[in-house]
Formats: sequence, structure tokens, C-alpha cells
Amino acid sequence: MLSNYKNIDISILVSITNMKLRNEGQTLDDFCIRYEIEKEILVERCNKNNFIYDEQQRQFKIFSR
Repeated sequence: MLSNYKNIDISILVSITNMKLRNEGQTLDDFCIRYEIEKEILVERCNKNNFIYDEQQRQFKIFSR
């Protein structure tokens, strides 16, 4: 499911990522290693779509200005 993380709809990507981070209790680094995701690409894609990663809560959140 996450093998197409470079092309999947951003809302779906964020939803799946947040669910897995929450349910599996992982850090973003651990998540990326487990699912063979390039962290820089994931974060950059999310940032371009107004999502930022909150390390304390271990989730991507919409960034409102």
C-alpha cells in the first residue's frame, strides 16, 4: 500500500502514515525504515501540501497560517 507513497493522494498518504505511526507506536524514522520509504521525500511531499510533522505527537498535521 505504501509502495506508491511518491504518487498516492496526499490526504490518503497522511492518513495512512498517521494511523500506522499511532497504532504501531513508531518514530517517523522507524516507520520509514520498516516500510522502505525515503523520509526526505515523504516529509517534503507533505510539507508542499501544507502538512508538517509534529515530533511530540508523532503525526503529520495540517499547517494553518
